[in-house]
Amino acid sequence: NMSHELRTPLNSLLILSKDLADNKKKNLSEDQVESAEIINRSGQDLLGLINEVLDLSKIEAGKMVVNVERLALKDFASDLSRNFKHQTDNKGLKLFVNLESGAPEAIRTDSQRLDQVIKNLMSNAIKFTDQGSVTVVIQKHDENKIAISVKDTGIGVAPEKQMAIFEAFHQGDGSTSRKYGGTGLGLSISRELVKLLGGEILLSSKPNEGATFTIVIPVELENAAHHEKASSHAEPIKRAAASVKSSDFYNYPTITDDRETLTADDKVVLIIEDDLKFAGILFKQAHSKGFKCLAAATGEDGLQLVMRYKPNAVILDIDLPGINGHQVLAELKADPAVRHIPVHIMSVNEQTLESIKEGAVEYLTKPVNKNQLEEAFNRIENFINRKMKNLLIIEDDENSRKAIRKLIGNGDVKCFDASSGKEAINLLKENHMDCIVLDLGLPDISGFELILELEKIKDGHMPPIIIYTGKELTREENDELQKYAETIIIKGVKSEERLLDETALFLHRTISNLPEAKQKIITGLYDKEGIFAGKNILVVDDDMRNVFALSKVLKEHGLEISKAENGVIALDILSKQPNIDLVLMDIMMPEMDGYEAMQKIRSQLRFKKLPIIALTAKAMKDDRQKCIDAGASDY
Repeated sequence: NMSHELRTPLNSLLILSKDLADNKKKNLSEDQVESAEIINRSGQDLLGLINEVLDLSKIEAGKMVVNVERLALKDFASDLSRNFKHQTDNKGLKLFVNLESGAPEAIRTDSQRLDQVIKNLMSNAIKFTDQGSVTVVIQKHDENKIAISVKDTGIGVAPEKQMAIFEAFHQGDGSTSRKYGGTGLGLSISRELVKLLGGEILLSSKPNEGATFTIVIPVELENAAHHEKASSHAEPIKRAAASVKSSDFYNYPTITDDRETLTADDKVVLIIEDDLKFAGILFKQAHSKGFKCLAAATGEDGLQLVMRYKPNAVILDIDLPGINGHQVLAELKADPAVRHIPVHIMSVNEQTLESIKEGAVEYLTKPVNKNQLEEAFNRIENFINRKMKNLLIIEDDENSRKAIRKLIGNGDVKCFDASSGKEAINLLKENHMDCIVLDLGLPDISGFELILELEKIKDGHMPPIIIYTGKELTREENDELQKYAETIIIKGVKSEERLLDETALFLHRTISNLPEAKQKIITGLYDKEGIFAGKNILVVDDDMRNVFALSKVLKEHGLEISKAENGVIALDILSKQPNIDLVLMDIMMPEMDGYEAMQKIRSQLRFKKLPIIALTAKAMKDDRQKCIDAGASDY
């Protein structure tokens, strides 16, 4: 409840101050913009304080979840050095980070919580030290424990204050004329977090001689298997995000490539591969085929190189440090500027249809032999040199075939027509096809049987198939088709736009080369702002400051806003305005709260699929699930 009461007014404060600071209408003076920025920064500080108070209460209530994972101490030490060097340099202090030789190579603990503690100790050491140095020592404590010490040459802590500074809101200098700011929560949170990690925190200090804070934690956190099982089941994505910083994967070491010698006439292949030996083999093979090469060992670096150099083809590994190959592929195919570039996957992972559905040209499973590599580069070369792509349209209705030809047609695609399964089989035997558009209702053979026949002809090397049908599919039919088809489009709203988009993806058409009208159709599908135009949102919240702040921001994106101050009024509005596209639902409201309102909305058949987002300052451990159970689509 406390978090709800604190965050609700803060929400309006942050939204509206940011809106003023952005000064989109350019009608505020510099002084006014600066004032708005200060309000926003102060609000952020207040949010930080609220989060710390909640952290403390979560730990005390036993609600803090521990995620145990392997932490390499060498990486931990270099991160510390990199993250705090700028701050110590700014204050003219020396920074030393020493990993002692007897320390283990790695420990198993909650790295996010350990980071939180060390960052707090380091920030304090820098804040309370005006000259001298800050030193971190990581060493073996005994057979089962390690010690991490943070030592400074600052003001120190008087003996009588050494217990008090670990109490919430207490500080070494708590007087009204104190020199150093802060909430006095950092050390109490750190002490509780270290307990959570199975350890203890020690302090040794003399006034004006500096202080040494030492945390002693186990090398292997007890019940690690239990903790990992619980956390990986509950929040696998958050766990990964907490332990990985994307900045670690830029400018990652890789093989020396040709980026310094590229010219406009070169055919360029980008290799995204963290196995440097295999990257070297691909590099040599590419050179022997007359390609120049770019190389990246991470997805982050690979994406930057694609955007900068627009290579002719990409060879992509799946298991990469940082973001994986699937995410790289998804980001490439979602960007109209680079989605036409063919991506060839080479990975130790078993081949799945998912990557082909996402737009990859082919999937080779490592280990790859010399012949396979040779053939792969031949296919890349053939793909680049073949300016005209072939599309097979299998559809029994002549008018539909004409409409598809007209929709797809342009100088870079040759359309082949088939009105029956037999015709389609003959065309595929005689011609290389880059993509197939298939209607399931054919006169001589069902679409399902035709796919199986085509599989036999092509011996498994099928071009991508887009099912384009007016037939409502059963769940069984849909599941069966998913095994073979890249995309299933049911004819109806936006189906033509999707067909143009999907064929452009699988034919690797450069969007900027299409006629302007067709470019607009495809970019319209990816225009995230355009989606909002004219949509009607119902904001349900009893705090009018929040309603005003949210409405202001949402209207700027072209949304129409309806307002309700509790669940009763929300239900009344929905009964009178069934054209509401989405509901933003507060939870704590008078008369009828958000839980009850969502349950009553969901009990009406016409609102079964209405998107409802629970928007609340209630942030305890189970609140998300309560909202989902009550009928929220998201929280």
